[in-house]
Formats: sequence, structure tokens, C-alpha cells
Amino acid sequence: MLLNIVKWFAISATLIAIASLCWFLLNLLPPQHNPFRPLAIEDPIGVATHQKLNAFDRRPDACFDFLDDSEIDYVQLPDSEPGEACGFFDALTLERSLIPYSTPLQMTCTQASAVAVWERQSLMLQAKSYLESPPAQVLSYGSFSCRRVYGRQTGRYSQHATGNAIDIRGVELKDGTIITVKEHWGENTPEGRFLEALRDDACRIFGTVLGPEYNAAHADHFHLDMNQTGICR
Repeated sequence: MLLNIVKWFAISATLIAIASLCWFLLNLLPPQHNPFRPLAIEDPIGVATHQKLNAFDRRPDACFDFLDDSEIDYVQLPDSEPGEACGFFDALTLERSLIPYSTPLQMTCTQASAVAVWERQSLMLQAKSYLESPPAQVLSYGSFSCRRVYGRQTGRYSQHATGNAIDIRGVELKDGTIITVKEHWGENTPEGRFLEALRDDACRIFGTVLGPEYNAAHADHFHLDMNQTGICR
């Protein structure tokens, strides 16, 4: 009898602890750290940001709602036929984001959402911290490209082949200054530190971040995609 009472109290204490933890997560954690709160473009980058973005793969309607709420203009693309090596699912052509891009961009909704968070919570903020002029344009090598990794004739297809990646080569500022990965990466200058901060923030948003420290093929740009490799270099 006493043993049963002890077990009942132990179970009750465990349930109360779980309920208290859930209440804490739902009510006290800041939204950027709370996996149960919907993603908002105003939220700083937090421990739950990448998880929320990654969940958009399973919830495309929520993904497009996020872009709408964030006032991102886009044209939704029709899905490709299943089984094609190159093509789109739940993808879009970016019409207007927070900052113009130097090339047209076609991406999955999840990738576009990650880019939007990176713009708002990294690019704009880090420019204010390190530079004397705000960004006017993101310099990009593009997003969708039907090709294999490194442009090889054989082997697996790149994340670019399904619009799940973007290559960023630099930023043009409103005062006309141009900052590029090729010219300024690794410098102990405001420009170099700015680029390093952009890379570090991207690693908390995207699933894969490749740059000059990864290999020579990325010496002049950052490759950002939502493939869950965990690589950040």
C-alpha cells in the first residue's frame, strides 16, 4: 500500500514537472527560443529559428503565410513532375524582398523564408554594426541552376537543382561601396568582420553554409542552403 502511494506521488510529481516545463516554454521563453511559437520575421535569430524554418518543408501553406506576413512579394511556381532531377516543389520567384538582388531568384518557399530571416536579422543589423552605409543590393550568383555538384558531368545533383540554395558573393552599399567575399574575406577590417558575422549568422539559420574556409570552389561566395548537413565553414 505504502509503495503504491509513493509511486503515485512520484508519477504526480513527474506530470506536474512536465506541465510546468510546458507552461514555461509556452509563456516565458522568448519567441526566437520557443519552438512552439510561430516564426515571425521580427524575431531575432535564436535556438529555435532553424527548427521552425525547417518545419516549413512539411507545412508549405504556413511557409507562404510567413512570407505574406513578412510582406515579401513573390510569384508562386507550379510544381515540377515527380522524379525529375531538376525542378521545383512549393517554390517561387522572388519579386521583392527587404533588399534587391543582383540576379533573379527562384527558390523553394523554405529557402526563401530562410533568406528573408537572414536579410532582416543578420544583413541589416550587421551592416549597422560594422559599416557606415546600409546595404542597397545583395550581389548574388543566383539560386536555381539545373546542374550537378561543382558542375560535374556525373554524380549527385546540387541543391541549386531544386531551388534549395543561393550563392551570395557580396553586398553593394548605398554609398556605392562594394564588399565581396573574394576581396574582403579574412581581412581584419570592418568589411572582413562584417562578412564573418554574416557567415556566422547564416550558420544558425541554414542547414549548410559553405564559404572560403570550405574549399577553393567557394573562395568568392557563400553557398547557403537548407539541406541538413550541419556544415558551417
